[in-house]
Amino acid sequence: MVPDICVNSRAEMEIGRYHWMYPGSKNHQYHPVPTQGDRAGPLSSPGCFECCIKCLGGVPYASLVATILCFSGVALFCGCGHVALAGTVAILEQHFSTNASDHALLSEVIQLMQYVIYGIASFFFLYGIILLAEGFYTTSAVKELHGEFKTTACGRCISGMFVFLTYVLGVAWLGVFGFSAVPVFMFYNIWSTCEVIKSPQTNGTAGVEQICVDIRQYGIIPWNAFPGKICGSALENICNTNEFYMSYHLFIVACAGAGATVIALLIYMMATTYNYAVLKFKSREDCCTKF
Repeated sequence: MVPDICVNSRAEMEIGRYHWMYPGSKNHQYHPVPTQGDRAGPLSSPGCFECCIKCLGGVPYASLVATILCFSGVALFCGCGHVALAGTVAILEQHFSTNASDHALLSEVIQLMQYVIYGIASFFFLYGIILLAEGFYTTSAVKELHGEFKTTACGRCISGMFVFLTYVLGVAWLGVFGFSAVPVFMFYNIWSTCEVIKSPQTNGTAGVEQICVDIRQYGIIPWNAFPGKICGSALENICNTNEFYMSYHLFIVACAGAGATVIALLIYMMATTYNYAVLKFKSREDCCTKF
């Protein structure tokens, strides 16, 4: 309202000067023209709808989708993988390696992997929240939602660090995705062998007992483990157990969860790289305009 007062005062000064120079013009009345601020009604001020549109414009939708996908993928991988590993140990102890000393190393490795799963779940829960918050910061800065564009060298350095860390995690999770496909392949081979035993061509014949699965060839138990190899009807009974059925399908879901996490990290890569590039460009542009 200060500029309007200044304009009206200047106009009155000009009119007073005109009246002083031309006394006969005092009969004319001056009606000040309403300014833009005077004509502004209550509807011209930003309302709730405009504020909602502005807030929605600052939402990092790419980071939001990636966060939901990352949380879902990590939850599936960690939860299903943990239960599937426990079922795998039970199958090995009951059928393929009855001597505890033969699979003692494998049991320790699986137990260590279960603890690693706890750490992965906790880390990615915090990392997803941090990346989502960083997405809100960079999106607001890029779109200049809060007035004049402002960013600092520390903020750009943190954004660059997240870009680098996300790329490293993306490459690491590609390896995790490939590693999670190994137990799926093993259980698929056992399941397909059981389907061959159940087929009408081989069911009830003498050749059924010659169809075997040797779990030692995968390297998860030593060659001196007993029995290590299961054939015929005994193998069919293993495939009919709940441990085998649940472990097989849980490993499939865990592998799908690892794939979803890889996709989420790829989306994070694109979003963080784009935001960092725009922030760096706009900071240089802002420095150039000052000089």
